[in-house]
Amino acid sequence: MEILNYIDGQFAKASSGRTLNNVNPATGQVYGSIPDSGQADVESAVKAAKAAFPSWSKLTAAERSEHMMAVANGINERLDELAQAESTDNGKPLKLAQSVDIPRARDNFAFYATAILHDVSESHDMGDQGFNYTLRRPIGVAACISPWNLPLYLFTWKIAPALAAGNTVVAKPSEITPATAYLLSQILDEVNFPKGVLNIVHGTGPGVGEQLVSHPEVPIISFTGGSETGKHISRIAAPLFKKLSLELGGKNPNILFADCDFDAMLSTTMRSSFANQGQICLCGSRILVERPIYDRFVKAFVAKTKQLRVGPPDQTGVQIGAVVSQAHRDKILSYIQLAIDEGGTVECGGASPTMEGDAKGGFYVNPTIITGLNMDCRTNQEEIFGPVVTIMPFDTEQEALELANATNYGLSATVWTNNLKRAHRVASEVHAGIVWVNSWLVRDLRTPFGGVKASGVGREGGFEALRFFTEPKNVYIHLT
Repeated sequence: MEILNYIDGQFAKASSGRTLNNVNPATGQVYGSIPDSGQADVESAVKAAKAAFPSWSKLTAAERSEHMMAVANGINERLDELAQAESTDNGKPLKLAQSVDIPRARDNFAFYATAILHDVSESHDMGDQGFNYTLRRPIGVAACISPWNLPLYLFTWKIAPALAAGNTVVAKPSEITPATAYLLSQILDEVNFPKGVLNIVHGTGPGVGEQLVSHPEVPIISFTGGSETGKHISRIAAPLFKKLSLELGGKNPNILFADCDFDAMLSTTMRSSFANQGQICLCGSRILVERPIYDRFVKAFVAKTKQLRVGPPDQTGVQIGAVVSQAHRDKILSYIQLAIDEGGTVECGGASPTMEGDAKGGFYVNPTIITGLNMDCRTNQEEIFGPVVTIMPFDTEQEALELANATNYGLSATVWTNNLKRAHRVASEVHAGIVWVNSWLVRDLRTPFGGVKASGVGREGGFEALRFFTEPKNVYIHLT
């Protein structure tokens, strides 16, 4: 597959003519190319977006909604093709892409297409003095930079609210997983989406991302990715007074109290640990278990993990596919060795499986469980972003909270208990932007999403995202 940029409604190669290889992580083989874009391509995209902004921003909410619903319907019509592309690009099981990732990308466009029809602005009665009201206006050209783990889902989660609010967009998908963004640009072309409103530029972080972040005509940036990259973006954007949303890493705790529904907890904890090969920022990578059920949990969790089938993502029954790249596989394996060096015990997994046929050159890691580590070790402090979890016991609710809060991250947490008062107490005290009680990854698009501490600033999702992509303007009417 030859992937192209989509700028001002036209498909184009990088102006330099350079390309990057697109690698199938399930086989390790190159199966296509993407543009290795640079400053000239970003400049063209920003120019197109800036030119399209006046007409797009002046459309009524209903008119923007109609254009966006056409995209949502286009995604739905090509759902299986998009799922296959995502599975090939990312290494995740095809069933996961079909049932979760692509439907959620479709729903992102559909939600914001309808949300703008019901958005309201504030007004305040000041009595005899008069009244004031707040207008919310689009800002201009938005840069949307998305990661490789949920390529189209997170890509559209940024793009859709930006467009709905009346901004135009220059979007950069990950160069590791570009295929679904390219198929999205084909959908834009098929539905005659207004030219220049959404531009998609492929390439590396230094080649495209940094050019976007530093561009003087791009006043707003939405980024999802690693915390170190987030720091770098902040250093560039802050002196330029750009509006910034950063959704960064996580080291999320699953807190398991002894009074929980053990079977429901075990089933969900399997998903929250290893879904998408553990390559979801919301995965629970630290499992904290109340001591009365600690031994029972470890035994049951290890037994179920050993039953997970690792293999090529397009094979029926595969639950764990390939991780996204060779470099990422090597990073994950290095953390497993680090955990051993730190005194941990590998209860299962701990290495790459032996694969056959085309999958022999792929990038696979067996789901891994580690016990015996203390909270201060690097394995429990640093984001691994793979199918690796640690398990630690605790004796009291206070100790559970201390362990849960003992990292620089604060993205999400999961609490398992049938004690309602405890559920509310722990949810209130754990340092995380989102807390699930007796569940995981339940999504309501109406609510804001994001983390605290090193997990990011700003909020995505819900009407909060529409607010982020607008500027408030207060109007005061004097009556006396």
